[in-house]
Amino acid sequence: MGRSPCCEKVGLKKGRWTAEEDEILAKYIAANGEGSWRSLPKNAGLLRCGKSCRLRWINYLRSDLKRGNITKEEDEAIMKLHATLGNR
Repeated sequence: MGRSPCCEKVGLKKGRWTAEEDEILAKYIAANGEGSWRSLPKNAGLLRCGKSCRLRWINYLRSDLKRGNITKEEDEAIMKLHATLGNR
């Protein structure tokens, strides 16, 4: 019943992403945007499943991702909100 997990299809690569794969994914999304994740690997020439491409983009490659430590102002805002709202 139902669909089998996406990455169990024969011939799809699992494990660590290479720098070359990251570059292919980033260039494809820059040129075509975030469209259908299921068709993206085939269209971009990647041997990955769509879910893997989506997660790689969202969690590691997006240009608007903020990396590094939080600022003092952000820390103070978090502390203030926690004091007001508690552990919800």
